Amino acid sequence: MKLYGVVSSRASRNVWLANELGIELERIPVIQAYRLEEQGLDPRSDDAPLNTLSPEFLALSPAGMVPLLVDGDLALFESFAINHYLAEKSGGELAPQDAQERAQFEQWGLYGTSAIEPLALDIMWTYVKGRAQSEAGMAELERLRAALLRPMAVLEAHLVRKGVMVGDRFTVADINMAEVLRYAAFDAPLMARFGAVAAWLERCHARPAFKMMMAERAAETL
Repeated sequence: MKLYGVVSSRASRNVWLANELGIELERIPVIQAYRLEEQGLDPRSDDAPLNTLSPEFLALSPAGMVPLLVDGDLALFESFAINHYLAEKSGGELAPQDAQERAQFEQWGLYGTSAIEPLALDIMWTYVKGRAQSEAGMAELERLRAALLRPMAVLEAHLVRKGVMVGDRFTVADINMAEVLRYAAFDAPLMARFGAVAAWLERCHARPAFKMMMAERAAETL
């Protein structure tokens, strides 16, 4: 199986899972085109590194998105779909055990990407771009916190009851949601309001497979 992308992308979710599963993926670095543009480079130039606008990559993934998993004739370009596929193909405790668990995996994955991730990404970028201490940035963070109160409260209540996302064990559903929440965790005031979420995320981030992924991400030079 081939995984296209860099770890400083949503491919981090797939790398974390692969570490948990102990499987080897052939890794092909593909950088996001916008990151080259931020460096003043033209992603369409002949000497540009392989990126999401490179013709050879678009031939594999017309959506121009990373990560992309290729397994024989199968090509998947959504990180959560890739994780579900890898987990089910490998089997074991990280994968859904029956139709009910599979539906819950899908429910929480869709909820995370629709109700939490867009707002959480805005929080992350407010901090990463150095705007958090400006008057406009602080106002934006207050707006984002308010918008996240309800979805975070749903997640908090679930984790108070269950302690994990699905079943009674750590699964790919925890990886998927933890990677969404990693963006929101830039904002300590928000996380302080949701103790069960914060404690669960800390447990997820204490896993050796997560630490391996983050170390590789930190060492990435693209």
